[in-house]
This record gives sequence, C-alpha cells and structure tokens, in this order.
Amino acid sequence: MQIEQLYRLFLQHPSVQTDTRKLKEGDIFFALKGPNFNGNLFAKQALEAGAAYAVVDEAPSDTGERVILTDDVLTTLQQLAAYHRRRFNIPFIAITGSNGKTTTKELMHAVLSSRYKTYTTRGNLNNHIGIPLTLLGIQPDAEMAIIEMGANHLKEIEGYCEYTAPTHGLITNCGKAHLEGFGSEEGVRKGKGELYDYLRLNEGVAFVMWDYAYLRTMSRGIPHIYTYGTADAGVTGTVYQSDPFLQVAWVNDDHRIVLRSRLVGDYNLPNVLASIAVGRHFGVKEDEIRRAIEAYTPSNSRSQLIDGGASKIILDAYNANPSSMRAAIGNFSATGYPNKILVLGAMMELGSDSMQEHRELIEWIKQSPWKEVVLVGGDFALVEHPFRYFSSSSDAAEWLDRHQEPGNVYLIKGSRSTQMEIIAERLKTIG
Repeated sequence: MQIEQLYRLFLQHPSVQTDTRKLKEGDIFFALKGPNFNGNLFAKQALEAGAAYAVVDEAPSDTGERVILTDDVLTTLQQLAAYHRRRFNIPFIAITGSNGKTTTKELMHAVLSSRYKTYTTRGNLNNHIGIPLTLLGIQPDAEMAIIEMGANHLKEIEGYCEYTAPTHGLITNCGKAHLEGFGSEEGVRKGKGELYDYLRLNEGVAFVMWDYAYLRTMSRGIPHIYTYGTADAGVTGTVYQSDPFLQVAWVNDDHRIVLRSRLVGDYNLPNVLASIAVGRHFGVKEDEIRRAIEAYTPSNSRSQLIDGGASKIILDAYNANPSSMRAAIGNFSATGYPNKILVLGAMMELGSDSMQEHRELIEWIKQSPWKEVVLVGGDFALVEHPFRYFSSSSDAAEWLDRHQEPGNVYLIKGSRSTQMEIIAERLKTIG
C-alpha cells in the first residue's frame, strides 16, 4: 500500500497505537518489533480489541482487508508521520540538547499555549518511535508544534529533521552525555549540531543561548538567529533568587520583571530564558509569559521539591550525566539547608570515560560538607570513595528508612536505569 492510500485511512481513523495494552477502538495498530518484542504477534489481538487496521511486516496466516502488509513497519510509521507533517504550514520548533530539553519544552509549551493552539511531545517520547507518534498526534487545529529530539549517536538528529522538517530550532546545551554513542564531547556537539545544519540549509530560525561560546560558533551561517542569555542578547535575565525555587529577573525593554517559578535549581535559568525568547519571538505578551512560567509545575522527576513531611526532597532523577550532576549538586550545596544529604545514582552511557567521570565526581563531592552521601549502583562500585554505597535503589531506600531524621533535606539524582524515584517514594512514605 502506498503512503498516500494509508494516509487516507489515517484521516478516517486519526489515532495510531503501538501497544495493544493502550489500544482504543478505531486505532490503527502499528506492529513494531525490536530485539525483545515483536508486535506482529499481537496484530490479531489488536484487531479483535477494536483496531481499525493493523500494519505489519510479517504476513499473518489470516490476511484480511484490515491487515496492511509493508516491508518495514517502523519505516512506514515514519513515512506516514512525514506525510502528515507536510499538511501543516505552521511553525515546527525542534528542541534538542544534553540537559534541560524536556523542561525547556514544557516551559515553551506553557508559554505558547497561552496564545496559540500548541501541540508538543508527550512526556519523553523523543526517539525514533516517539517523534513520529508525536507528529501523528497533531490535529488540524494546530497553530504551533514543539518536537523534542533525543539522540545518543551521530546522524540521529539529522534523520529526525528529514521527516519533522523544523522551521525553528533550539539546542539547550552540549555536555558530557551519551559519550558511549557520540564518542566525545566534540561528537556530542556535532550530533546535536545536526539541527543547526538543517536550519542553515532550510532558511530556519535558531534560538541560541548567547552565553555559550560554542553555540555561537555552531550557529554561524543560520540566516535567522534569536538570542537569549544573561547579557548582550535579545532576551536577557539573571538569577534573582534560588533557594529553593528559582526566581528570574527578566529585563524587558527598560524595566525588570521578576518571574517566580516552581523549579528547583539555578541551572534552570537557561530553560526559563529560552521559553521567554520563544514566546517573545512569536508575539506572546509579557504578562502571558510571566503567568505561564509561574503556573508551570515540574513533574516526572525533574527539578521537583517534594514535601516529605519531616523532611524535604529535591528530586531531579530522570537522567544524569557529568554536566547535569555538577549543576544539581552545586546548586544544592549553595542552599541554606542545614542537613543536606546527597543520594546519587550512577551515570550511564559514558563509555570508556565512565570510570574517570565517576572518580572526578567523587573528588568534587568531597569539596563540600554533607550530613551524608549515599551512592547507588553502576561504576560507583568500582571507584574508591569514603561514602556509603548500595548496589540498588531499593537497598538504599531501606537504609534511609532506618536513618530518617526530622529536618533532613535530600537531593536525589541519577541515571534513569538506577530507578532513584524508588527512594523518593520511600522517603515520602516515611516522612
């Protein structure tokens, strides 16, 4: 079946699903497969559950008219998303970066939604499956679209741009993340810079954090650049206060506005400034921007302050790399809390640099006074340190349960695979 024919079916049934457990009647089921799963085996089940059609790449025994056989289901999903994308003549803003991209995306969505019908990536669906699903979820009433792009190797962002066709783009930063796939920090810049490459070739607009000299260099040649930063930029702002919640002093024209966010950590300043810059570029009014940022409440283990009853928890544990670890720990160290406890999960996907990065983080932690430091999993087991260590977050949570004291304040951070949210849930329960 040609994509044009499949798209006509999609217009009749404009909802796609790749998981039979989430299937709704009338959905088109795409039978994706990977190393540990094969959606083709569930095509019949999907049709029996009410799917309008099942798109497969392995011929079933019963090839009824509701079964659509393709060469590759994932490629077909991406081609359908690209076809749908071309139906829209609206701004498509792509966002990538090593740290802060999801928080920035959510802030941008809050700001733009105050004036426009805006669609964006749900949660963290920012990969080769999530991006086409996001595109196919954009409805005809859309006035803006924000697409988050994650990447852990070269040419990945380039591929996403081919079917997302962004008109605008933003790179939050380029740090030491996914070094195993990118090879080096320079490789990270090259990989994330594929977004700039696309904008440069397609007369796009880039929102650039002007404080970062490397982003200035990377963005050269892009025809339209809108800058933000702490000075000498189109949108400027500084940290007004950050203990515990970030307040930003935004200088707009000749007056200053203080935005009181619900984000923990001064490292969120660039994320807030990026959302202001995007809002201003698209004509969102000053008061609308302020209200949108101040109303945004972080979730999903990102820059959250949780009241644990007898204690407080700063949960920033969706992911971790050397750059984000230092930012979060440095901010925590600077707070006025008296009984600070670090609870850190290991950093993943650092390749051959992993041991050295964990050693350097240990030495950096030693420079500040802490009531307690608890390390969990990964290469923390292989480097020498004077701190308390547990092989799993469950074991760490059990120990923290037994040693909970009123007035403790915890920073919980680690790579997603260490499941540090288990500790936060335990501390909330015992608080």
